[in-house]
Amino acid sequence: MPICQNCHNKWSFKQTINKSFTLDPWMTCPYCEEKQYQTKKSRMKSSLLNAIILLPLLINIFFDIPGVFLLGLFPVVFLIVMSLYPFIVELSSREEHINFFEK
Repeated sequence: MPICQNCHNKWSFKQTINKSFTLDPWMTCPYCEEKQYQTKKSRMKSSLLNAIILLPLLINIFFDIPGVFLLGLFPVVFLIVMSLYPFIVELSSREEHINFFEK
């Protein structure tokens, strides 16, 4: 679970999920109300984790899976990804930008 870099309080599972569903690049700490940003490493991990949601489509390319089963697989994969997400979130007091062309 993420830990606030300002007050050092550990966020709960529910707080992390609720704070992550915003369009803002920051998450406000529920304890000290300071802005917290996901670290660069954490954002990269969450991007890869979100790509797993499309795994049923990749499986469908190689195996002939009935459409009903394929559509039923999406919510299952989504729930697995959402349950893992709070465990990979790491917070920072300053914003770090991802530079894909960095050497």
